Amino acid sequence: MSSSIASVPQSAATPKARSIRWSKWALIGVALLYLLLILFIPTVNVFVQAFNRGVGPFLHNLSERSFVHAAKLTLIIALIVVPLNTIFGLCAAWVIARNRFRGRTLLISLLDVPFAVSPVVAGLMIILLYGRVGWFGPFLRSIDVQIVFATPAMVLASAFISLPFVAREVIPVLEEAGTDQEEAARILGASDWQTFWRVTLPNIRWGLLYGVILTNARVMGEFGAVSVVSGNIAGKTQTLPLFVEEAYKQYETQAAFSAAVLLALLAVVTLIFKTILENKTRIKEVE
Repeated sequence: MSSSIASVPQSAATPKARSIRWSKWALIGVALLYLLLILFIPTVNVFVQAFNRGVGPFLHNLSERSFVHAAKLTLIIALIVVPLNTIFGLCAAWVIARNRFRGRTLLISLLDVPFAVSPVVAGLMIILLYGRVGWFGPFLRSIDVQIVFATPAMVLASAFISLPFVAREVIPVLEEAGTDQEEAARILGASDWQTFWRVTLPNIRWGLLYGVILTNARVMGEFGAVSVVSGNIAGKTQTLPLFVEEAYKQYETQAAFSAAVLLALLAVVTLIFKTILENKTRIKEVE
């Protein structure tokens, strides 16, 4: 009697457990299929198309004058924008995490504006401000300064779309770290600058590096905002993403895919550094 009663839940549980197991594997299969179609196959196709004629033509495409200029301009914009947004992000994160003031919620919301606004709209805003018929257009013409369809507008557009990353990564780290160590350093006679370099910065270094890596990846891969404000002039205002689009439109598919390989490798390197920093952050939290 007792054995028959005990066997009922076990027999009833077996189909349920089997159903859960099949559901789990079905969800995993759907996720892998989605990633295969959306991410892996397109990425592999980029490399196949870039090297389908051999390594020689690939290297030749990377030595073309227009490509070299696009790569240099992309690097220059990144070297300008990433430090500026890093400094701004640190200042904004410090103010938000260490102070409670009227308008704090509004400031946090303003940081998220680049996430909510389309990059094309951001580029249009820059044109409406600094273009020939924009708000500052007459003044800029009077002093013979060109912003739109030149490098300054591309820097402004890239800075706008990558603005939140450093601040958004550093704010949670600062809030979690608290102020105890900083207050102890001040009590021991450390200045604000010494406290920042010797106490605050070591505590936030992984979050800061994470934000810098994401900022750099977004700047180098930006297309929408930069395409609006640059004019996409080959050899003058063309970054790597714009070069890929223009080369493909001109049926120079080999050159387009060769440049796309570099951007894909940038994404891979970003993911590797992102994983390393996440592991470092996780280890630090455990300690």
